[in-house]
Amino acid sequence: MEKIVLASGNAGKLAEFSNLFESYQINIVAQGELGVTDVPETGTTFVENAIIKARHAAQVTGLPALSDDSGLVVSALGGAPGIYSSRYSASPALTSLSLDALGNKLDTTELDTRFGTDATDVKNIEKLLLALGDTSERTAHFICVLVFMRHADDPTPIICQGHWHGSIATQPAGNEGFGYDPVFYCPTLGKHAAECVKAEKATVSHRAKALSLLVHEMSELLG
Repeated sequence: MEKIVLASGNAGKLAEFSNLFESYQINIVAQGELGVTDVPETGTTFVENAIIKARHAAQVTGLPALSDDSGLVVSALGGAPGIYSSRYSASPALTSLSLDALGNKLDTTELDTRFGTDATDVKNIEKLLLALGDTSERTAHFICVLVFMRHADDPTPIICQGHWHGSIATQPAGNEGFGYDPVFYCPTLGKHAAECVKAEKATVSHRAKALSLLVHEMSELLG
């Protein structure tokens, strides 16, 4: 096995996976470089969506495929943003579900009009903080699901999960990372995720934990 297609176009993920597999002399190639377009994520769980993406990339390229599906789970919001984390601010239906779980009486129509249909990290964070309001229950965790498929019809894909537990702060802080990192507080490190340097995140993050498990599970394949 000399090449694996990454079912993502995220430059940060590509760099992270490339560094991980470099010592095994395996080339990680972003799916876009091989003509693979994004596939609709129609699953209802992180695992389902990760499998969908890996299978699609393997089917189109004929190569082994690796996919990543990650998100933020907030207890007070009934698990939202969940699998919709990257597009939370552009998901009207998710607004009412989140607010209902919390008992928040914000005008959902006003919120949906305010954020529009184009999700960004800034909008996602703003909507999350509005949904939580001043509630003291702010427990949350990041989850990362990695799926490796040897081929599109692989009956036993390798599936690894990692979690990063913390809470949602009332205000953003830090300039590192991406997504919800500015408002995710890590009690282990005593700082926001966006205040952590890469070396610190590598010891506690959901993706780092999932990657560690993946390498272990793939040890026989990697040689």
